[in-house]
Amino acid sequence: MNKPQKMRADQMLVEKQMATSREKARAMILSGIVFSDGIRIEKAGHRLTSKSDLELRGRQLQYVSRGGVKLEGALKDFQIDVTSLEALDVGASTGGFSDCLLQNGAARIFCVDVGYGQLAWKLRQDSRITVLERTNFRHLEFERIGHKVDLVVIDASFISLNLILPKALEFLKVGGRILALVKPQFEAGVAEVGKRGLVKNEEIHSRILKQLNELATKLQLVILGQMESVIKGKKSGNREFFIYLQLQQDSVSPLQRANVDDPGTLQCEETHSR
Repeated sequence: MNKPQKMRADQMLVEKQMATSREKARAMILSGIVFSDGIRIEKAGHRLTSKSDLELRGRQLQYVSRGGVKLEGALKDFQIDVTSLEALDVGASTGGFSDCLLQNGAARIFCVDVGYGQLAWKLRQDSRITVLERTNFRHLEFERIGHKVDLVVIDASFISLNLILPKALEFLKVGGRILALVKPQFEAGVAEVGKRGLVKNEEIHSRILKQLNELATKLQLVILGQMESVIKGKKSGNREFFIYLQLQQDSVSPLQRANVDDPGTLQCEETHSR
C-alpha cells in the first residue's frame, strides 16, 4: 500500500484556501493559531498528510509575526506617533516590528539581523525597507546606514541589551528614541534562568529593569517609560517588558562608553523569533 503523500503545513494552508499565500500561511503558523488534529503546528515546514485535519484557533494576526502585536501595544501605551519617521529595527527576524511600524506610517526602516532569509517577503520587497542580513549589529558600520535615524526598535535574543544600547546610540539622532523589548532570560544570570528559559521571580524582573535604567542614565538617555508587553514570549512564556528611552544629548564618547559596567554575561548573536 502506498503511503499518503505529505505536504508542508504552509503549502497545505494555501491548498485548502485557508491562507492567501505561503507567506501569510507562515505568519499564521508563527502566531500559533494553526492546529492539526488538535496539535499546534510550530513550523511552516511541518509535514502533513493529505488526510490531516487543519483548523485555525484564535484571532489572525494583523502583522507578519507576534512581534508586531507586542510593538503595537507599546506604541499605544506610550502614545508614540511614528508617522514619517526613519527607524532601525535591531534583530528584525520575520519583521513583526517593522510591519507594525510601516502600518503606522513610518517612512523608512533599516532591518538588521544576524540571520538570513527570515524577513517576510512582503517586507523584503517593500521599497521602504533596507535589508541588512547576516549582520551582527554590534559590528555594524555607520556607513551602511549613512545617517542617523529617529527611532531604534530592538527585539533581540541570546544577547543582553547591555551590549546593544551603547551601539544603538551611534545611529540615533539627538532627540531620537529607543524602544527596546526586555527579555529576562537574556538579562538574568545563568543560575536564575529555569527550564525553557523561564524567569518567574519578580524580584529578578525588577532588578533587570533597574540595571537597564541605570545603564540608560550613564549613556545620557532619558527614561520616558517602561511597561509590560501585552503578550508573553511565545517559546518561554516569559513576561517581557518594554523600555522607552530618548537621547537628549549627542552620543556618548568612547571614554564614557568604556566606563559603562561590563554586563559580564551574554553571549551570542542578535536574532529572535518574532
